[in-house]
Amino acid sequence: MDVEKQPVVKGAVAVPQQSYLPTQRRHRLRTFCQLSTAFLLLYVFVRVSVQPEAGLSLYSSKGHRHPHHRRPLSLKEREELFLATPSTESAIEASRAYATHPHLAGSSEDLLDAKAILHLLQDELGIRKSTHLPIYDAGTPLSRNATLLLTTSQAPERPNAWIDTYYPVLNTGVDQSLQILDSDGSPAWSADLIEDGDPRDEDAHKYRDTIPSWHGLSREGDVTGQLIYANYGRKEARYTDYDELVAQGTNFTGKVVITRYGANFRGLKIKGAEELGAAGVLIYSDPRDDGFVTVKNDFPPYPAGPARNPSSIQRGSVQYLSSYPGDPTTPGYPAYPDAERTEGSNIPKIPSLPISWQNAQRLFEEIGELYSYNSEGKKVLSGKASERNVRVVNKVDTKVTPIWNVMASIPGHIKNEVVLIGCHRDAWVMGAADPTSGTVSLHEIIRGYGALLRQGWKPLRTIVIASWDAEEYGLVGSTEWGEDFASWISEHLVAYLNVDVSVSGSRFNVAGSPSLAHLIRQTAVDVAHPTVEGKTLWDAREDQGPYNDLIQSLNATADEDFLDLYSQEQGLQRAASTDIRPLGSGSDYTVFLQRLGVASSDQGFGGTPTDAVYHYHSIYDTHSWQERYGDPGFHRHVAVAKFLGLLGLRLTDSIVLPLNTTQYALELEDYLEKVEDLLPAHKEISQAVGFSSLRKSIRDVQESSLELDKEKTEAEEDFKRLLRHLPFPGRRRLGCKGRRTGVLRRMADWIKGVFGVQDPSDSELQLLSLRHAESWEEYLEYIDSFGQELTDNELEAKGLPFPIRRFIKAAKRVARANQKLIAFERGFISEEGIKDREWYKHLAVAPGKWLGYGATTFPALTEAVVFEKNDTLVRLEAKRLETLLLDLATTIKP
Repeated sequence: MDVEKQPVVKGAVAVPQQSYLPTQRRHRLRTFCQLSTAFLLLYVFVRVSVQPEAGLSLYSSKGHRHPHHRRPLSLKEREELFLATPSTESAIEASRAYATHPHLAGSSEDLLDAKAILHLLQDELGIRKSTHLPIYDAGTPLSRNATLLLTTSQAPERPNAWIDTYYPVLNTGVDQSLQILDSDGSPAWSADLIEDGDPRDEDAHKYRDTIPSWHGLSREGDVTGQLIYANYGRKEARYTDYDELVAQGTNFTGKVVITRYGANFRGLKIKGAEELGAAGVLIYSDPRDDGFVTVKNDFPPYPAGPARNPSSIQRGSVQYLSSYPGDPTTPGYPAYPDAERTEGSNIPKIPSLPISWQNAQRLFEEIGELYSYNSEGKKVLSGKASERNVRVVNKVDTKVTPIWNVMASIPGHIKNEVVLIGCHRDAWVMGAADPTSGTVSLHEIIRGYGALLRQGWKPLRTIVIASWDAEEYGLVGSTEWGEDFASWISEHLVAYLNVDVSVSGSRFNVAGSPSLAHLIRQTAVDVAHPTVEGKTLWDAREDQGPYNDLIQSLNATADEDFLDLYSQEQGLQRAASTDIRPLGSGSDYTVFLQRLGVASSDQGFGGTPTDAVYHYHSIYDTHSWQERYGDPGFHRHVAVAKFLGLLGLRLTDSIVLPLNTTQYALELEDYLEKVEDLLPAHKEISQAVGFSSLRKSIRDVQESSLELDKEKTEAEEDFKRLLRHLPFPGRRRLGCKGRRTGVLRRMADWIKGVFGVQDPSDSELQLLSLRHAESWEEYLEYIDSFGQELTDNELEAKGLPFPIRRFIKAAKRVARANQKLIAFERGFISEEGIKDREWYKHLAVAPGKWLGYGATTFPALTEAVVFEKNDTLVRLEAKRLETLLLDLATTIKP
């Protein structure tokens, strides 16, 4: 019976109860009370009945659940707690664990390290351990579902970790030799291709001959020929060592080319020689590229001092990286155990070897003068060939090799948006800098996120953490995963944050998609400088090495060509307004950015001309070197962890994604100007083409982006205004004790009445539940994920009150803005790809065709000018880019 109509008895006469409130006001009050009660009951219903362990998902590092009544952390408190977690003591301990033994991709030590990181993730993120380790073959249902279900209604509520196993074709060195031959073919000198392993570095001494000196994915062969010096072995727009030698009449056919490391990717040095008919290639590390810290300037060689150990050898992959990365035999698709394989077109057809400076000096005696001067007095390569031949032998074991990507997920409220953070794990030997310094930083990020989870944090968006394998062979682990989950990544990945070498020197370097530039800069400003009080991490971009003052006082000298190249590389293509350079290749962001169109970043401390020499890919890249010279005290390792983890938090927990598409749109004009600057040097096309239509399409993108800026700002303001004005129904908790069933029945009846249906669906329950929230703000963030599933009319048809419909509409508006922000980077992807290297599909940025590491902006158009020198192709590429940009402008328009 209605309470208003129930009679009140006075004596023998029944008199209706008097109403003291106006009818309209009384109805409003009743509606408010019913609504508040409904939310409270729904909250308790879900917390007690549907998911008794849901709510804050508070678990200790050992998986124990904490009480649910803890107050949720504010955004500021989350950041402060995270920043307080990474420590130098923990970082040093992690480095000692991972950097004191070899862990080549596919080796037993690599698998042990993968399991160690899996256990770390389980312990820190509160993941329950099972009897059997979750190691899955790629392509199986267990492997596929571990990733694909993250963005569905079946997504786990708690963090999870697993290992995906891929099966690429890799190789290992078996027998390598290098000899100078007398005229009768007998050996006159044989190189010692093993580093000296000085016992003053215990780990280097212990493992001096564990990993052979060979090039990953190199061609097996036994070749003999005269020796020719080719400097860096470059063949690109600014520097053309090979072209210079050809112009002088040098004949490379059947010769063995010796080049020095630096300037471009090592595989492209071999590709250039191969195309000229060379028989083989030798690559060495030259002290000229070590800046001022050299034996010539009286610095002792490592481990006695900071200069180069003359026996050190740089191993590395010689895959033709700018053609395509990943498993050479499965281009564009994942390396499953039963994958159909091709011959592999991105690997050399001639053998090569890495050698030391010590051995290179002996070989140069056979050539004599490496340089000469032309008629204009300019220093040029001599092009001289050695009198005697050299013999190069490279025997390798090539086979399908299992590799292991360690993956983890932290489920967020919004399931269809994912932030990925990754670092590769494999190394050529110990790899204290490459990549263990990055692994150490990732280790500290995991600890920081674990601390947040234990205090009740649940990210707004889902986070995935990856420890990639076989990066050193050619970005294999990340590329195979990216090719495996390409559709899922394209649909859900918000951004990829990469770390590789987090510390190999004193200067902080950072690169990324222009849409991330402002966020990167502000985050670096908000992290303290690792070694100088009062400065920020952003200030560390100008830091000098520890020997800077000493070098100035000694008037030490350095190679002029190196200093010129270093200066140009430091300023190369940095955006004037943000000082953030674009990404080329050489690390695991490649597949995400340049094939799938995911905004990406990379950062770390690198060397300067006044830093101790970093023995890249040598046995001397050790923990001992890091403690003595690379990062004494490990403060820089921790600074990178704080920066990258904070960057991840800000991408994860922001209501509107902090992607600045207008910054990107403005930089497109700079990209076009760089192409136009190339035209005067190519007179055959400079008068035949114009870019006015292309420039107009860039302006269209800029205009649409400005409109999107306005829309995303208004959407967020509207959303936050509703957060401030909508009431929260309180936090009173109901205990059911022994009468739980009856209470739940009454709750269920009330829920049915609210929805006006017999059995509410799961999505309807989710729509109104405070399933994961302790505040209105968290609740509104949560419904953002499924509020898009129902139209406004459908929401009204459900009988939802106007305030609920209003804030769901606001949440959907925010979600639409976020989808357009994500779509911006995707808009540069062309399914046709870049001419002659179609694996790369990003028409705004790609690794330079003859650079490998360095970035080329507007790559297809640039290469049509520089390499094709064809006005028809230039027009075609300009039109293709124009069409793509016009489509992008339409896509992001609100």
